[in-house]
Amino acid sequence: MSLPDLYADTPIDLVPAQAVATFPVNTFLENLAIAANGDLFVTSHEQGEIFRLDLQGSLTSYANLGGKVTGISLIQENSLLVNGWNAEGVSFVAILDHGEVQFLRPLPEAMFLNGITPIAAGHYLMADSYRGAIWSFDLATQTVDLWLEHAWLARSDSNDPFPAVNGLKCFENFLYLSNTQQKRLLRMPLDGRLKPQALEIVLEGTNIDDFAFDLEGNLYGATHVYNSVIRVDGDRNTTIIAQAEQGVTGCTAVAFYGTALYVVNNGGMFLPPPGGVEPAQIVRLEVGIAGAPLLSGG
Repeated sequence: MSLPDLYADTPIDLVPAQAVATFPVNTFLENLAIAANGDLFVTSHEQGEIFRLDLQGSLTSYANLGGKVTGISLIQENSLLVNGWNAEGVSFVAILDHGEVQFLRPLPEAMFLNGITPIAAGHYLMADSYRGAIWSFDLATQTVDLWLEHAWLARSDSNDPFPAVNGLKCFENFLYLSNTQQKRLLRMPLDGRLKPQALEIVLEGTNIDDFAFDLEGNLYGATHVYNSVIRVDGDRNTTIIAQAEQGVTGCTAVAFYGTALYVVNNGGMFLPPPGGVEPAQIVRLEVGIAGAPLLSGG
């Protein structure tokens, strides 16, 4: 598979990097959430497993749901909202508490549930990367509803396995969304009604999977098959801050804890590098600016 050379002329300003956990080759780390105490919860997509890594570097299995798991968001310190699909290929939304399934709702209408973000206390949005849609989840009523379906969230080519709408994050009263296949970053305003509004294009010609914001409004994106982490500033200028040499081959998701940006990857499983698929890793990047706090999810 050949890729368009999106970042050939992009400035490079590498930040300090350290691998904090390594997994066997062909481990597809997909998403992560970080608790207030620094515990990282990471979804291992193909295994249907969630791992926990504490600040002392101790890595343990937190839960295994079978099938596949994709998105993850913190509700409380040991309570997580996750999605994926079961061994029969049926999508689901689940709540885990201390590693045990407390709630599980099959969602056969969904095609490929992916990134999750809280938009208000007890309210979450979830990307559906193949349907081109966003689902909402209400924690109080434990109901899932179709929130938005739009051409800008969809795949332009249904035969292309690249996901469409993928990462979701809220920042300064906007919902930001990446469409990986369309190579766009989108956003829409949010208000107290929590209803979808008009989408606008923020950036085109970029391959963003998941992403996060720092306090100054810079966006940090995992480029997955481009084996790099990029920073997009407020003027929409892009800089590469980590590459394969920093351990981010096949990077899929990023999240802040203090001034450290944690990156998870799959070692290039989707598009192997010349030397073959590498071990998956969790990598810590020191970016020097604290991450923006997420909205309260619980």
